[in-house]
Amino acid sequence: MKKINWNRGWKFWKEEDAFALVWNVPEKARELDLPHDAMIEEQAHAGSPNKGNTGFRDGGNYVYVKTLFAAPEDREKTLTLCFDGVYGIAMVYVNEQLAAKNPFGYSRFYVPLGDLLRYGEDNEIRVLVKNAGMTNSRWYSGSGIYRDVELLEGGLCHLLPGKVRICTERIETEYAQVTVEAIIKNRLHYPLEIILETEIFPERAKEAQQKGEKADKEVSSERMPLVLFAGEERRISFSMPVENPRLWSAQDPFLYTCRLRLWEGEVCLDEHAETIGLRTISADTKKGLRINGRTVKLRGACIHHDSGLLGAATYKEAQFRQIARLKKAGFNGIRMAHHPMAEAMLCACDRLGMYVMDEAFDMWTRPKSDMDYALYFSEWWERDITAMVDKDYNHPCVILYSSGNEIPEIGTPKGAAIGAGICQKLKSLDRTRPALAAINGVFAAGDRIGEIVSDVSEALRKEGKISGNVNHFMALMEEHMDDIVVHPAITKRLESACAGWDIAGYNYMTARYEEDGRKYPNRLIVGSETYPPEIARNWALVEKLPHVIGDFTWTGWDYIGEAGVGIAGYAPGEGGFGAQYPCQLAYCGDFDLTGFRRPASYFREIVFGLRTDPYICIQRPEHYGKKLMRTPWMLSDAIAAWDFPGFENEKLVVEVYSPGEEGELFINGRSLGRKKVGKEAGYRVFFDACYEPGQVLFVTYEKGMEIGRHALDTPEYETSRLRAEAESGFGDELIYVAIQREDAKERPITSGDGQLRVCAEGDVEIAAFGSANPKTAYFYQTTKTETFEGRALLILKKTKGKEGRRAIRIADEKGEEYRFFLD
Repeated sequence: MKKINWNRGWKFWKEEDAFALVWNVPEKARELDLPHDAMIEEQAHAGSPNKGNTGFRDGGNYVYVKTLFAAPEDREKTLTLCFDGVYGIAMVYVNEQLAAKNPFGYSRFYVPLGDLLRYGEDNEIRVLVKNAGMTNSRWYSGSGIYRDVELLEGGLCHLLPGKVRICTERIETEYAQVTVEAIIKNRLHYPLEIILETEIFPERAKEAQQKGEKADKEVSSERMPLVLFAGEERRISFSMPVENPRLWSAQDPFLYTCRLRLWEGEVCLDEHAETIGLRTISADTKKGLRINGRTVKLRGACIHHDSGLLGAATYKEAQFRQIARLKKAGFNGIRMAHHPMAEAMLCACDRLGMYVMDEAFDMWTRPKSDMDYALYFSEWWERDITAMVDKDYNHPCVILYSSGNEIPEIGTPKGAAIGAGICQKLKSLDRTRPALAAINGVFAAGDRIGEIVSDVSEALRKEGKISGNVNHFMALMEEHMDDIVVHPAITKRLESACAGWDIAGYNYMTARYEEDGRKYPNRLIVGSETYPPEIARNWALVEKLPHVIGDFTWTGWDYIGEAGVGIAGYAPGEGGFGAQYPCQLAYCGDFDLTGFRRPASYFREIVFGLRTDPYICIQRPEHYGKKLMRTPWMLSDAIAAWDFPGFENEKLVVEVYSPGEEGELFINGRSLGRKKVGKEAGYRVFFDACYEPGQVLFVTYEKGMEIGRHALDTPEYETSRLRAEAESGFGDELIYVAIQREDAKERPITSGDGQLRVCAEGDVEIAAFGSANPKTAYFYQTTKTETFEGRALLILKKTKGKEGRRAIRIADEKGEEYRFFLD
């Protein structure tokens, strides 16, 4: 079917009375374009019923309205709306009549329009979004039509949307065998004699055709005659060879286009194109995960779906920017937590080369929030699993399916049966991709947790590792997780939970990797969720053990909600799960909310063996000697800066991540000595020092030779200025502008944060403005913010109808104004 972007020109308002007798559009309705997140427009407040789950933002009930003119000749067409994601419960009405309902905010769903349209006039499309039932999410969900909407247009005989599937069956030396499957629907009341034409050609050929340039010829084609009877819906499947294929992988994400057209004589009844990659997947405990026959170890990151300052609004540019930065930092895989991924991000992963574990659910039959998807799971899970597979099937980036995250009932007999049913459904829809469940052994232990805590406490007491009556579960979790997860009660539950899955997803169970490999020789394991500080230990085991295929850290990118998980605290309520308002972010990502790399990202890159230069960061001198109230998701409270005015000659800790064998620290040319580094030291060393302005330098050696160095310099505060730089974009709708306080030599100034005000000129408007501060007092949809560690981010949206050169004006807290041109 022909796809028409249907994002523009919606009317929107917040619903205040569900029992509205008049089906009208109120005066307060405003016009907007999709994608749109209504929750990010709600001011965060301490009294939110959602608390830190959504960053202290409320859900609500919202209405979206748009008209569709159906011409008389449209009777000869099949018209369908495709919603890629609406959060929360979506109810779609056509001319006041219910046309579709969808309770899962992350599922794509289709709305057939033909039977409800009035031809020759405007038709009202109204979407009611019900998200006022709080709490319904453990993280920031957003509200409204936050992903793309498309109008699909085909003939009365057409290819069913979401049902065209292309699979690489096998790869030989000189060719690949591809299977094409489609469902064709004949809505006419008489038989139809047609030709199904299928062509495969390199994607660059499609781009060349669009530009009017000379295009490559197809690499494979097929013409199939068919007779479809009146009202018939027929599934067809056939094979096509592709000569000398160029295979898709994270290293070489080469793409093809497969185009299908239905012909009746010289008339094209319908057309559909899919972007595909040719690749195969296999997995076993001897050679691990293989892509195109080559073993791959997954350097993975879990991520949530929000787009940072934009909230849940899923723009193409935001997705491409995120994936590009994660890949540059050394990741080759992402896990979408804990719900199906947006089409826009799947496209980014296809084109940039990123392996994907797509996940279906965060809960099955046992709720984790008062009003969550567990209320609908039993009736809807098959439709939502089907929707996920239909969306993912042709994306080469998707290599793993996860059925759920930390499902508490998964180890019970009924839970194991539900898991088997989901696995069977996945296999019936897609036999090419391995399936798993991401299991937390502690959660799965259920009613045996008291027994586990008692046993572990007693064993630790006998070994002299603890004293007194330790019966607080979280205290044990922090210091003795390894002792807990290997308990026989968890082992027993895992036997039921892992049965039938291709791969066992282990959340925070690194201590089981080696022993389970011996005890269960056919159990393939992936670290589906792991603590960031443990990457050195985890990665050593991933490299050592063929049955462990990778590691997915929590998380690759900071996100709104689950506030405080990774925030440093030195007093109760400052950080961790007890963090209070205005804390809004989890703050546990390798990247902060604005996309700036944090120290943990460089630590991980070194552990992966992808960086030879060391990396210096400094534990803040104002906290020297204080006890850090650490959470397992926090590497340290350090910053990559030598910029601490007012702390001259005060003690601090220099924290260095380094490969090699030995490293030496210098402050203003004076050596503070050498220490062992690299794998033997856990890639991390510490030096006690005193702050003195100038330079701190670390040099790394291997076999006596220097292999890398990293230095931090104190900036010249008297030449302080702002710099704004537009990032190179990945689309034509958004412009990201990074704002940095720096000196005349372009050295960043991270101290002395202050307020900024911004306004835009030309054909752009402000979409979001803010910083990575996890405890911000500023609203992302205003024209002011405060820098955080010297940085802020402005996101502009291109508009029509305005003229003039694109520029921004920024005023700082001193009233000094800067003007930056963006083109």
